[in-house]
Amino acid sequence: MLKLILITALSLISIPFSLAEKPTVEAADKPAHRLKHKWWKHRHQHKLAAAQNTKVELLFIGDSITHGWENKGRELWKQYYAPRKAFNLGYSGDRTQHVLWRLENGEMKGMKPKVAVIMIGTNNTGHSMQKAEETAQGIKAIISSIQKISPKTHILLLAIFPRGEHPDHQMRVRNTEINDIIKTYANDKITYLDISSKLLTEDGILTKKVMPDRLHPQGDGYQIWAEAMEPTLKKLLGEK
Repeated sequence: MLKLILITALSLISIPFSLAEKPTVEAADKPAHRLKHKWWKHRHQHKLAAAQNTKVELLFIGDSITHGWENKGRELWKQYYAPRKAFNLGYSGDRTQHVLWRLENGEMKGMKPKVAVIMIGTNNTGHSMQKAEETAQGIKAIISSIQKISPKTHILLLAIFPRGEHPDHQMRVRNTEINDIIKTYANDKITYLDISSKLLTEDGILTKKVMPDRLHPQGDGYQIWAEAMEPTLKKLLGEK
């Protein structure tokens, strides 16, 4: 009898603990911050300060893949984008809601870039497998926020890059579903560009040479990205 009472008591104690451990999925189209992470807070403060003294013509917005232009893609950034007065607002680990928060908290204040390059959403997939429609709504909210801040900025909306080695990888399938929605956002102020085929082999394999972890580009990956985007970027920037 005593054993039965102890088992029952322990099971009751475990219930609230398991509920507390269940992760909360943030809405993709509602601003949310990551200020509890010191590096994220520091980067936000640094970007706010840097933007005050920088004339920005070309803006990059995204997650770790965009953030990586400051690391693995650094030399290519110097070659392709630094001369064009480019500014990087990519944050490792960010989802659509975090980009929204950053935009609503001053990271584009005073900026009137000619072009804003956006690629975001793979972490909404990777962290919680949010529905494609939800992540797409988050991307739409980001576009609206940028247009409100700088109405004349042309948006270059990139398809979310392939993820996972094979075409049937669960996260790649979900990202493709998101891309199928966001490509419909294209209009005279928004250009949609999908460079996925440039990153994959003919049979749809994402190799380690391009992305060693099948998510983040390395040297070859950033080279492919830069070259594939260049014709569109030149046109949007009005370059010959």
